[in-house]
Order: sequence, then C-alpha cells, then structure tokens
Amino acid sequence: MLVSLDAAPRILLTARFQPESTMTPLSILDLVRVTEETDARGALDNARDLASHAEGWGYRRIWVAEHHNMAGIASAATSIVLAHIAAGTKTIRVGAGGIMLPNHAPYVIAEQFGTLERLFPGRIDLGLGRAPGTDQLTLRALRRSPEAADNFPQDVLEVQAFLAPAGPNQRIQAVPAAGTNVPLWILGSSHFGAMLAAELGLPYAFASHFAPDELIPALEIYRSRFKPSEQLDRPYAMVGVNVIAAGSDGEARRLATTQQMSFTNLFRGARGLSQPPIDDIETYWTPSEKAQAMRMLARSIIGSPQTVRAGIDALVKETGADELIVVSDVYDHPTRLRSFEMIADAAR
Repeated sequence: MLVSLDAAPRILLTARFQPESTMTPLSILDLVRVTEETDARGALDNARDLASHAEGWGYRRIWVAEHHNMAGIASAATSIVLAHIAAGTKTIRVGAGGIMLPNHAPYVIAEQFGTLERLFPGRIDLGLGRAPGTDQLTLRALRRSPEAADNFPQDVLEVQAFLAPAGPNQRIQAVPAAGTNVPLWILGSSHFGAMLAAELGLPYAFASHFAPDELIPALEIYRSRFKPSEQLDRPYAMVGVNVIAAGSDGEARRLATTQQMSFTNLFRGARGLSQPPIDDIETYWTPSEKAQAMRMLARSIIGSPQTVRAGIDALVKETGADELIVVSDVYDHPTRLRSFEMIADAAR
C-alpha cells in the first residue's frame, strides 16, 4: 500500500499534546527489566504496578520499548505488554516508545495498536523508530532485511493510513484499527528522526537517555522545519532523561551503578540480567568502558530531591522540552517506585 506524503490522512489531535499546567509534564519509559531476583513475569507485573502508582503521582504516560534477544528486558512482544499494563490502569496513557517499524509489516502494527485503542480508548500512543532494537543475527530471525530501515518514512505513512477511516473503495482495511486514529510519534537519536517528524507534522521524542550528543541540534532541526499537520499544529518535543532519586546524593549514586553496569555489559557483549547496585563502580568497569558509559549517560540526573529538581529545571531551560520521559533504572522494585515518586514530587 503506497501512500504519498501529501495524501496521508492526518487527524487533529493537537489537544492531546498540550500541557495541562505550567509544570513540564513527566512521563515514564519503563525498561521492563528482568533482574537477578525477578523473572520475566515479575518484570511484567512490576511494570503494571509502576503504571498504577504513576497514575496517582501525575505522570502523563508510560511507554515500553521493543527489544529482542535481550534476557534482561521482557518487552519484546510490545503490544501484549501494553495490554497488560493498560488493563491495570485507568487514566494514564500507555504506548510504545517504540515499535521498531522495520521489523514489522505496517499493516500488522496498525491492527495491533488499533485493537489496543478499541480496548482502551483515548489512552494509546504509538511511537515509531527505525532501529532494529536488536543485533543483526536476530534481525534475520525476524525475517527482516537490514535494508528494511530504508523504507521507514513510507512505512510510517502506511501505518497512519491504516489507522485512518477507511475510504469507500478501500479494499484492504486494518480491522478493527480503521478509524481509531491512534496518535503517532517519531522517535529518534539523530537528525533523521527530527527531519521526518518535522516533515510529517508529528510529535518527536529524542532518546537522550542513551544518545545525548545530538539532542540540541536535533531539536533545532525539528522545530525549524516543522510543518503543521492535522495531528499537530506546532512542534511538540519530548526529551528522554535518566533520573534516579533517593534520600541523598550518595544513595542515588549507588543506585545508579545498576544502570552503569548494564551499559558496561553491553560494551562487553554480555546481555545479562539487571544486577543489584554495588558500592564502588570503579571496580567494575575499565577506564575506556567508563568513558563510553559516561558519554551515553551524560544527560543523567542523579541525587536527592533537591538535586533532581535543579537538574530537571536546567534540562527544561536548556532544551525547551514540552515533556520529559524519564528512565529510572533502579534494581529493586520498591526502591524504584520511591525514586519515581520522589521525581514527581521534585518536579512540582
């Protein structure tokens, strides 16, 4: 199904992206971590429990991301995970941050997210990325070629068309998705996503929680090139940020070693389970691994509520973010809940 940029239907959903107060809205990107003490079912139930709490703390949305062949992340079947989370909540928006579209037929993604919208009306987001979310060997197991990413702009338009109301002579419909108009987001960690989101008039989420280098240039490109659409009349940028809050700066820094070890393990090609925090991260990584990890985690805010508040204020001032999406990669679930609660309180 080929759709041109000009022909693609766009639905006016601008109000969904407007701040409800002067406070910059906060959302959550949950990694659905499997830990050394929690199996995949526990990780999925923890994600649902987090969403239920986040609803009461004022978070706007909770997203999960598609990752494959990673023992420590349980969100590979993303749409099913979202149904599990949405069923345990009432008002918070639930979505993909994101679906790695080159891995899928756009028609199937439209069917899945249209079904979610029928089940949980007015609460579903569909963020789309063009990275595979895995390694090249697993990509072949998905029956997708590396060249599939080249079709990403066209695939986005196909998803958008299948979610729009079906035309009178349209022979292929995404049932029950047609007419649900699930709002789309473009995700990115480079200039490409910024340019595409601007061209299509879609909200843009930048993955600065692991790729901070291009954040400011990408936001400038997105805002300067934005073309209003029926979904959105002006740019809307969401910025990803790692935030870990605890009673003191020192306690928060210790909790942050879990994420630092996860990044180190990625560099080593060891995709294992999430590990409990340690007292001295310097005993775990080499100087070169530390340099790599700290570069990717440069946008992290780690500390007491006062430190977190100052960090959030500075990030919003620097980026002009319309919304922040927070990763708080804390090992222990009750401690992670406390971190997210403190973040919400600090941002008020």
